[in-house]
Amino acid sequence: MEIDIRELETYQKLAHDGAQSAAQSLSQLTGIDTHVQVTDVSLMSPSSLSYEFIGDEFAGVNIHLSGEIAGEIVLAFDEHGREAITETLVPADDPEKQKSSIKEVGNIMTSGFVDGWANYLEAKIKSSPPTYIQGTGDDIIPTAASESDTHLFVFRSRVEASKAAVSEPIDFRILLVPDADSLERALKPDTGNIVSLEKLEVFNEMTKEGAEKSAMNISSMTGIDTTVNVSRLSLIPIEDIPKEVGNKRYVGTVMEFRGKIGGYLVILFDQPSGRAVVDALVPMETDEEWGETEQGALRELGNIMTSGFVDGWANVLNAEIKHSPPEFVADTGASILRPITSQIAETEDHAFMLDSNVQTNSDQVFTCQMLALPRRGELEAALDDLLLENAENTRIDPDDLF
Repeated sequence: MEIDIRELETYQKLAHDGAQSAAQSLSQLTGIDTHVQVTDVSLMSPSSLSYEFIGDEFAGVNIHLSGEIAGEIVLAFDEHGREAITETLVPADDPEKQKSSIKEVGNIMTSGFVDGWANYLEAKIKSSPPTYIQGTGDDIIPTAASESDTHLFVFRSRVEASKAAVSEPIDFRILLVPDADSLERALKPDTGNIVSLEKLEVFNEMTKEGAEKSAMNISSMTGIDTTVNVSRLSLIPIEDIPKEVGNKRYVGTVMEFRGKIGGYLVILFDQPSGRAVVDALVPMETDEEWGETEQGALRELGNIMTSGFVDGWANVLNAEIKHSPPEFVADTGASILRPITSQIAETEDHAFMLDSNVQTNSDQVFTCQMLALPRRGELEAALDDLLLENAENTRIDPDDLF
């Protein structure tokens, strides 16, 4: 399947506008002031998608689409969002009316989302009556996604309420998972910016394997048992990348890589995880929280993790990829990313972002986010050179690819 990147950018913007329409509908219905935080289109596995809904109780609607765009839409509110909506619209002691209110709100909100796509395509898109959904993980994701064993293109939007509007921060997610046939029609090649879906899938799998190797490096160096829970490749407006990470404080490393593909790799530990890593690497008391000893330990770990991450790319691309020494960073996620995205924005308005989340298998709190931002033109050129005889096998001898 050939994908027109410019068309994919257009549909990402449509998804953003649709999410904005949904947010405005929610504001009109409930008086809660909301705004679209980030919208992207991601290539990801069903397990990565379901993991986004683990750890909190969500409630919302599932709607099936037919016509020019077929597939499923899921609109899901977190617990605070569900409570804010139902407390505004219905009595608190009537569970059935609360479910009905979520269905009604979801139906109205998704109508604006679908209308934008239909207007752009100048075609009819029909929506089924909403089905109420509630739960975590696989309970929330679209049925087609939970039953699939292949990568999915998912249009993901996250919407938040302003802090002044509610006592607790709330967010809701809108997911559109189009079926393969309608997506292929929508993304039919129309410009010179063409990439192969199969090659993107292979590159995404290579990245996941690199993240898994990095997680193993963390485990072997620190004794902390880790695993990769989320790995996805997203096309995202550059201005939204800092918002994707948010204002939580992190410590970690940033390094630049160059070669057949160039770009940046950012490794971010939340503060407790960074402390746990340093304590494991430097088993001694120090006077400073992030002194030179602690920074050196994280730089060393970052260097090893980066090597494991990019070696897979270099092997499959049959090319050398070098990276700079890691630079220690300690700040909010958005502040760490802004200097990088400012450089990328000099030549591009969208970027491919490879996002992998590493967490512990035990009860110990531990999260590490790895973000790779390859230069898009170089990535597209590298993928164009890639010859795939077997798209399902990511452990390929480079001699078989070129």
